[in-house]
Amino acid sequence: MEHLFIQGKKDVTLLLLHGTGGNEHDLLSVGKQIDPDANILSVRGNVIEYGMPRFFKRKAIGVFDEESLVEETHNLCDFVRSSGTKYKFDCKKVVAIGYSNGANIAVSVLFHYEQAFQKAILFHPMVPLRNIDLANLKGTKVFIGAGKADRMMPEHEVEELTQMLHSANADVEVFWTEYGHQLSREEIKAAQAWYQNKSQAHFEE
Repeated sequence: MEHLFIQGKKDVTLLLLHGTGGNEHDLLSVGKQIDPDANILSVRGNVIEYGMPRFFKRKAIGVFDEESLVEETHNLCDFVRSSGTKYKFDCKKVVAIGYSNGANIAVSVLFHYEQAFQKAILFHPMVPLRNIDLANLKGTKVFIGAGKADRMMPEHEVEELTQMLHSANADVEVFWTEYGHQLSREEIKAAQAWYQNKSQAHFEE
């Protein structure tokens, strides 16, 4: 997969997953705000839709191609593991940061794999799959950034996703803004505070 890797000062790796039409450079500044000392592995989606990179195919706006989603979920996990070997980082200390389409594939990884991510910061995700046996996410901490005016991710879908993650034993926090689907400074700052708080709590444990 097209990507870039930036060596950090500590053994935590931020996996950056862009939104539709983005690339591996889009979330670099966000990653640096969340944890300036972490490694960064930023990945470009494998699928091209009308010239725009995505992480999996869709049949229409909001209608996912589930076969493509599952296939690309496994591809992404395999890529992260092989990158851990190549760049010598601990795959048990990966924090996913995804926006929109990138957040959706991050959720799919959580649904399929136990302990794939130590933490996940999901900006404006949807429920990517239903009627699936979820992996046990005990010990996994999840932040969801959501907008009350987000037509692509209505409140009931946020609640459904939160309930699904809770049912899989994840520790979930939802932060609401008054905005739509755009990524706001407000939620990035909230994610940064959440990350630092959860990191400190983990250290104290």
